[in-house]
Amino acid sequence: MMTSPHGQPFTLIAAARDWVIQCYPYNRDHLIRALEWLDTIEPRATEAVRLATLTHDMERAFPGVDQPVMVRLVDPDYLKAHSERSARIVGAWLRHQGAADAFVIEVERLILAHESGGGPDADLVQAADSLSFLDTNIDLFLGFVRSGRFSVAEVRDKFNEMYERIRVPRARTLAAPLVAAASARLTALEAELPSADRR
Repeated sequence: MMTSPHGQPFTLIAAARDWVIQCYPYNRDHLIRALEWLDTIEPRATEAVRLATLTHDMERAFPGVDQPVMVRLVDPDYLKAHSERSARIVGAWLRHQGAADAFVIEVERLILAHESGGGPDADLVQAADSLSFLDTNIDLFLGFVRSGRFSVAEVRDKFNEMYERIRVPRARTLAAPLVAAASARLTALEAELPSADRR
């Protein structure tokens, strides 16, 4: 069997993709698309970077008493807890698959950093996450505005934050039209809302 530079079988990505599809129907498209965006911005990314990108939000697929609750859209405490729980869940899954400890530790490290970036590989995971968010999650967040869960201002801040945090130049270029389109849709929705609901 062919293996990656880390000694992991190439089928590990396929297994992880199946895991995402089976366990995370709510937002699996975001994770699958994140890997596709990673392959666009850095086709030579390591298997650890690819695995972390594909699974970075998997804690949301497994509700539990330790699952962090999102109260505000831009909340560093929530993002930290979310990243830590995802790293634990993905790490446990990888160990169950028989992945080498060094590989698991690297994937966990990258998932821990997927919201904040920091270093070339972590910045790639973060950039792919942002690109996929701006590509796949806009309808979801406009729905949050329509339902009153979050305000127009909060969602606008989230859209901008997901763009502004990108450090990878090619990814930032690709994200610019996506955030512009998202902002235009949000502005159009705002104009449709009763003034009391715009906040």
